[in-house]
Amino acid sequence: MSNTPIPVIDLFAGPGGLAEGFSRFRIKSKPVFKIRLSIETDPHAHQTLELRAFYRQFPDRKAPTEYYDYLAGRITRADLFNAHPSEAKEARSEAWNATLGVTDPEEINARIVTALNGRKDWLLIGGPPCQAYSLVGRSKIIGEKGREKYEADHRHFLYREYLRIIADHRPRVFVMENVKGLLSARVNNEGMFSRILADLQHPLDAIYGPRHRRGHLSYRLVSAAVPPSNNFGDVNNGGFIVHAENYGIPQARHRLIIIGIADGVSASPGLLVPKTKVSVAEAIGDLPPLRSGLSKEPDSAGKWCEVVRAIRNANWLHDSKVDESVRREIRQQLQSVTADLERGAEWMRPSRRSIRFEKDWFTDDSLEGVCNHATRSHIREDLYRYFFVSAFACVHGRSPLLDDFPTALLPDHENVAEALKETKFNDRFRVQVAGRPATTVTSHISKDGHYFIHYDPAQCRSLTVREAARLQTFPDNYFFEGPRTQQYHQVGNAVPPLLAHQIAAVVADIFQ
Repeated sequence: MSNTPIPVIDLFAGPGGLAEGFSRFRIKSKPVFKIRLSIETDPHAHQTLELRAFYRQFPDRKAPTEYYDYLAGRITRADLFNAHPSEAKEARSEAWNATLGVTDPEEINARIVTALNGRKDWLLIGGPPCQAYSLVGRSKIIGEKGREKYEADHRHFLYREYLRIIADHRPRVFVMENVKGLLSARVNNEGMFSRILADLQHPLDAIYGPRHRRGHLSYRLVSAAVPPSNNFGDVNNGGFIVHAENYGIPQARHRLIIIGIADGVSASPGLLVPKTKVSVAEAIGDLPPLRSGLSKEPDSAGKWCEVVRAIRNANWLHDSKVDESVRREIRQQLQSVTADLERGAEWMRPSRRSIRFEKDWFTDDSLEGVCNHATRSHIREDLYRYFFVSAFACVHGRSPLLDDFPTALLPDHENVAEALKETKFNDRFRVQVAGRPATTVTSHISKDGHYFIHYDPAQCRSLTVREAARLQTFPDNYFFEGPRTQQYHQVGNAVPPLLAHQIAAVVADIFQ
C-alpha cells in the first residue's frame, strides 16, 4: 500500500456517513483513506459535508477552538472559515454542491481528475438515490402518480451516473450502497437489481455500448458479509445485504453493499466481523433528558407537565385493551413527569453520564456540550399516544400495534379501519424499545416522530436529531446544518459511519 492515503471520491454523498467511516479508518495510527471529492445536490447536506471536510483538515481531535465556538453558536460560519482560510479552501474544494445527471459531465470529470491528481489506485464510494427503489417510496410513487409515472421516474437510472464515472475513471475498487427494496424493484418488467449487477460488472459496455473501442474494463462483485461462493445465484437471496445490527450498529438497518474489484486485482477480501448487538438505551441513554413541546396551544414547562399528568384521570385508562400491568406502569411513570425538563437546543449543556458503547468513537473532550438536541412539539392527543406506547413497551418489550390501543387513542384517520383490518401500517405509532436495536432510521423521521418515539414515558416525545444521529453512529461533534426538518432528512438518508468504518477495513484489505 502507498505511504500516502488512498484517494476517495464520494458520489451522492448526503451528509457524509460513508466518507466519515472511511476517513477515520487507521492502520498503525495512519489514515488509509483520504476524501478528495464529495458530490451532493442538497444544499443543506452540502453545508454539513463542507463543515465536516473543514474539521478533517486538522489532526484527530485537534480541531481549533473556533470550531467548537461555531457549534455552540458563539461565532458565525464565516468567522470560523475566515479564522482558518487555508483549511476552509480545502474544505470547499472537497465538498462540491452539484447534481449528478444535471451538472455538465465534463465539469464533473475535470473535478475528479483534479482531485485524483494522477493516482490510479483510488476508491469510489456512494449510493444513488433510493426513493424509487425503497418499498415505501415505490408504493407512494405508484399510489400518487400511477405505475406509468413510476416507470418513467428518472431516479431509477441515476445509478448510471455512478456507472459512467466508473467507466470513465476506472477506480481500482468501488463501494455502492442502496436499499434492500432494490432486490424486488422492476421497471418495464425488468428486475433492476440483476440489470445493475450486470452493468457494474461491465461498465464500458453498459455506458458506451458493446461495440465501443475504449479497451477492457470489468469488475468482480463481492459481498462484505457473505463468502464469494454465495454472492451469485438467485438475486433475491440477499447475498449483498448487510444487517447493520449484527455489526454493533444500534439499529436494524438492512442495506445492499456491493464491492466492486477491478479485473486484474487478485485480492480475496475478508468479511465484516459480527459484533454484539447494541440497544437503543446503550446508544442514547446518556443524552440529557428532555420534554416535548405542546403544539397548537401555549407551551411552557408547567403547562406541558399539567397536560401529561392529566393522563391519570383519562377514561381510556380503563379501556379493556389496557391491561392492569400497563395501567400500573402508566401510573408509576406519571410520578416521574416533572416540569424541570428542558426542550433542548442546537447547543446545550452535556449530561453527567457517559455513553455505554464505543465511547472513543462518539465522544470529544473539547465538545463540552450536546448539539442538534432539540425536541419537537406535539398535539396533546399524540402526547397521550406516546405515553401509552412507551409504557406498553416497558411492560411487554415491544411496540404496540393499533390493535393494542384503547379506542379513545386511535388516530382520527380515514385509513385506520383499513389498518386494523389488514394490518397495513398497523404500527403507525412506534416506540423504540430500550433493550433492542432501533428500527431503521429513515428520512421519514423528518415528517413526524410517530415511528421514532422515545422509550422513556416521562419524556413523552419523539427522538431528537442527535438521538437519531447516535442510532446512525455519527460522532457527537458531527454537526448537521440547516433547519431541523432538513437535519432529520440528512440523518435518515445516511450510511452509519461506524458501519462504513468496518467496511473500510474490508476495502483496505483489498488494496493491501
